[in-house]
Amino acid sequence: MRALLQRVTRASVTVDGEIVGRIGRGFLILLGIGQGDGEAEVKALADKIVNLRVFSDDDGKMNRSLLDSGGAALVVSQFTLYADVRKGRRPSFVEAAPPALAEPLVERFMAALAAYGLSVAGGVFGARMDVALLNDGPVTIWLDSEQLRRA
Repeated sequence: MRALLQRVTRASVTVDGEIVGRIGRGFLILLGIGQGDGEAEVKALADKIVNLRVFSDDDGKMNRSLLDSGGAALVVSQFTLYADVRKGRRPSFVEAAPPALAEPLVERFMAALAAYGLSVAGGVFGARMDVALLNDGPVTIWLDSEQLRRA
C-alpha cells in the first residue's frame, strides 16, 4: 500500500462537476493499493498517518500529528502510485491491485482513519476525478507499507 500525503489548508474532489469530498486543514491522501495488500497494511498505514508529527505547534515547529491538530483526511484512490516506468515509455501497472481487491481496502482504510475520530472524506473509486488543493508548506510525504514493514 502506498500513500502520498499532502498537508493542506483545504482540498476537494470533484466528479462530473459535483464536489464529492471536501476538507479544511489536514491531509490529502493519494492512496494506492498493491497486489497482496490486506488488513495489516491498512492498519499500519492508518496508524502511521494519524500519528505522523508534521503539523505546526505554537512555536511553528512540525511537532503535532493529525490527531493533535484536529485535522481531517481526504482519501483519493490512485492506482498510478504503482506505476512501473523502468522499461519502455508506457507505465506498467501490474503491481496495482485489481479493483475488486482495491476498492474494499480503500473503504477499510477510510474507516480505519475515521475510527481514530477523524473527519474523513473521499473521492469516487474508479471515477475520473478533479482534485484541488492548497498545499500547506508545502509538505508532501511518501509512505510505502513495504518500507514500514522493514523498519
